[in-house]
Amino acid sequence: MHRGVTVVFLRAWHTPKSRRVGGTVRSASRMEAIMSLMVGGGPFGPGGGQFSFGPIPDNLWYVEDWPRRMRAVFAGETVLDSRRGKLLHERGAFPAHYYPMAELRADLLVPADEPGRWSVTARGRSAHGAVTARNGVAPLDGYVTVDHGAMDRWFEEDDPVYAHPRDPYHRVDVRASSRHVVVRHNSEVIAGSRRPKLVFETGIPVRYYLPITDVRIDLLDKSDTVSQCPYKGDGQHWHLRTVDTRIDDAAWSLPHPLPEGFAAAQHICFYPDKVDIEVDGEPVKA
Repeated sequence: MHRGVTVVFLRAWHTPKSRRVGGTVRSASRMEAIMSLMVGGGPFGPGGGQFSFGPIPDNLWYVEDWPRRMRAVFAGETVLDSRRGKLLHERGAFPAHYYPMAELRADLLVPADEPGRWSVTARGRSAHGAVTARNGVAPLDGYVTVDHGAMDRWFEEDDPVYAHPRDPYHRVDVRASSRHVVVRHNSEVIAGSRRPKLVFETGIPVRYYLPITDVRIDLLDKSDTVSQCPYKGDGQHWHLRTVDTRIDDAAWSLPHPLPEGFAAAQHICFYPDKVDIEVDGEPVKA
């Protein structure tokens, strides 16, 4: 990344925060929250469908084994090396990885200010309260979760983890379409296309990616904001400039897409809460 670029993580299961790494400001955000089984339109989320057994209890949780080897590195030290992790799904929350306490470097852990929390310390650096135990979920007795953003690097088996660990229940499908998509701001047409790429992503409303040649690119200014998604890749954001105003980060494109997003390369997608989008004459809800 270049100095001064803001990197936005599109999914954060901890409190949004910012930290500087070298010359890059990395900030956690939920600009477009990546869902799971329990969030948004996921099957057990508040916006999900209906089940034959009736309403879903708010305190629903589900724990499954996570057999992939996971490693966390902080200040050049391997804090965690686990092959026996578990994945916790809770209604209304993003999935959280838990690991046996015995698979963390005990010599790098210092008790934090509250019971059940530890700070990671190594080579003069400290990640305060980065390790947390979970009470009230029996399968997680003796397990802890590690703040993903507090560590310097993560590995899943031998592959670096990009942005955050991928959800095994998350799916991204890109489909060519002939729907008529029109983007306006204050009645001015910003883009219009009859050949969009529709991105269907589990639990997230359909996103409409328009070919760059069908967009008023002269109205867009490149933003310093770059989002990170472990499914689609970097999201280069764009400001929309009109006669009397500028709408920050009104759209994004995928300059270096990962395999799931490759078909949407050379396209631009607009946020429906920042502009007006119509599909076949019907407005898209923000």
